[in-house]
Amino acid sequence: MHKRFLIAFFLFFLAGSITAQEIQARLTVIASKVSTQIDRKIFNTLQTGLTNFLNARKWTNDVFQPSEKIQCSFLITIEKDLGNNVFEGKMTVQAARPAYNTTYDCPLLNFQDDNFIFKYQEFQPIEFNENRVQGNDPLVGNLTAVLAYYVNIILGFDYDSYSLRGGDVYFQKAWNIVNNAPEGREITGWKSFESLRNRYWLAENMNNSRFALMHDVLYSYYRSGIDVFFENEEAGRSGIINALNFLNTLNTENPNSMVMQLFFQGRANELVKIFSKAGGEQKSRAKELLTRLDVTNANQYKTL
Repeated sequence: MHKRFLIAFFLFFLAGSITAQEIQARLTVIASKVSTQIDRKIFNTLQTGLTNFLNARKWTNDVFQPSEKIQCSFLITIEKDLGNNVFEGKMTVQAARPAYNTTYDCPLLNFQDDNFIFKYQEFQPIEFNENRVQGNDPLVGNLTAVLAYYVNIILGFDYDSYSLRGGDVYFQKAWNIVNNAPEGREITGWKSFESLRNRYWLAENMNNSRFALMHDVLYSYYRSGIDVFFENEEAGRSGIINALNFLNTLNTENPNSMVMQLFFQGRANELVKIFSKAGGEQKSRAKELLTRLDVTNANQYKTL
């Protein structure tokens, strides 16, 4: 009986260990602009609660080893206290994934969401239900809806970077959140007509067949480029040139799309380093593509 108990305990422990969560998130709440009349403890409690929500929830059906967890950060800057426990601010989301067999972390996502409004009362449950995104109160539901949306976007980018179209299921989950997002007079970021660069358009682009090449871009850039670069620089650069060629085609067919802008966000330094030691013809092609596709950072690429 004792032996059977030990076996059962071991199996229970093993089951817990193989369901290691996928996300290793660092979440920070900054509320320096909020009136000092608000008890600062509420923001510490919020930070702890949201960190646990991100890191303790199981987001996929796959098994992740601790070393495989996706490194990401969420910076919530609260700019206004609207009263009745409602806050308005912005959120910066960043994620990276390691280059194969190295300690180098390559950017996956770098985006600032300027449309973040939510309701939070200290110690309220932090919950999210995929089948009922809005919850009982839209402003309360918006808090976790926005976070869950970005987790699925991060998962989509990460899975796409390892296998072609591997992230489809997570981009679809993000699109489902958009289509069932909390609605209210103060809530923005979920509608197509509100902006050309918001949560709606990011999920729409990643699920729209017009932007199918973006999935090829992600796979070629990371799996055929970054992952082989440190062992074979020439092959790695070729994979990245292929990704840039895909982007060029995509931009010709869909100029100024959100996913195009998002791809280059925070990536210029990495691209300059990659092609700084390239051969003349390859460097020239990279310079031509990059100055055309990433106009914001064109001056950096002119140094190539």
